[in-house]
Order: sequence, then structure tokens, then C-alpha cells
Amino acid sequence: MNISFTFKNFEPSDHLKGYAKKRFEKVARYVSDSEADLQVNLLVDKFRHKADVILNSDRIHISAYEASEDMYSTIDMVLDKLEAQLRKMREKMKSRSKKGRGNKMVHMNVLSYEDMPSDSAPTIVGTDEYVPKPMSVDEAAMQLDALENEFLVFRNAETEGLNVIYKRKNGDYGLIDPGY
Repeated sequence: MNISFTFKNFEPSDHLKGYAKKRFEKVARYVSDSEADLQVNLLVDKFRHKADVILNSDRIHISAYEASEDMYSTIDMVLDKLEAQLRKMREKMKSRSKKGRGNKMVHMNVLSYEDMPSDSAPTIVGTDEYVPKPMSVDEAAMQLDALENEFLVFRNAETEGLNVIYKRKNGDYGLIDPGY
């Protein structure tokens, strides 16, 4: 991770530079991208010591700002804000990946009953595989209308179970919810 410092309206001591560098190197444990850039802007405006931090990576763009009467405490406070944002983002990504693991591939076989002699069994004429997307029942009904299919297999966003919505002959919709 590349860390760059900008100091405005004051000349930093070597101790302050070392302290800031040591503190902001902790951010690297939250970011797996080695090409990530961390821009740290430290400035003094009369009696206020301000810190503005911007983290840029492939998937991450986070900024944090803090001001106080002491530059060391300002650095600590802005680092706490940045770490809190990174932890929140990491937890969100973990929860998304956990939800994604539950999506199993659905295998559907299409049977054809057209012009079949009465003594032969139905044959499979096509196969389709896909991952059902989580959506509400209303969204599934709209999707079914848009696709102009007879049925749609989807993951119910409320129950997280697999459901099938289909068009009935009278124009209404039917819902199959196995409830497991």
C-alpha cells in the first residue's frame, strides 16, 4: 500500500512523521490490494489541527476527516474513523459472500408433450441451468411478465427458500413454496 503525506501550514517534526507513518501502516491489514493509495493531508489552521485521509483501491474509496487541538490526537481519531469504516465494509462483504453461498445451481429439464404417441414416454428436449436470484414475490411476478415465460424459479428474499411462480389459465399467478 502506498502512503503519501502532505503537511500544510506547519513544519512537522521527525517524531510526528514517524508516528503518523507507523499509525497509518495499520490500514494495510484491511486492504488486500497492494496498489491501494492512502493520501494523508495534515494541516494546522490557527489552533485547529486537521487531518483529511483518502483511501483509494480497486473496490474501495473511503475518506475520513477529523480536527482537534493536538495533531497526535487528531491522527488517532481520524485513524479510528477510517478503521471503523473499513471494518464495516469488510463485514458487509462477508455477509454478502455468505448469502451468495446459499445460492445453488438449479437444474431444470424441459419435457415435451407435443405430438406424442400415447404409448411412448415423454422425452427431455432441453436442459437449462442457472442460479436463482433473490427477489420478492411481487418482483418475481413482474419478472415473469417481462420474460413472457410460463413459470419462474426464484429465491424468495423473505424466506430465502426456492419458490416457483407460474401463470394460471385465468391470468392470475400461482406460487409454489415448498417451505423447507
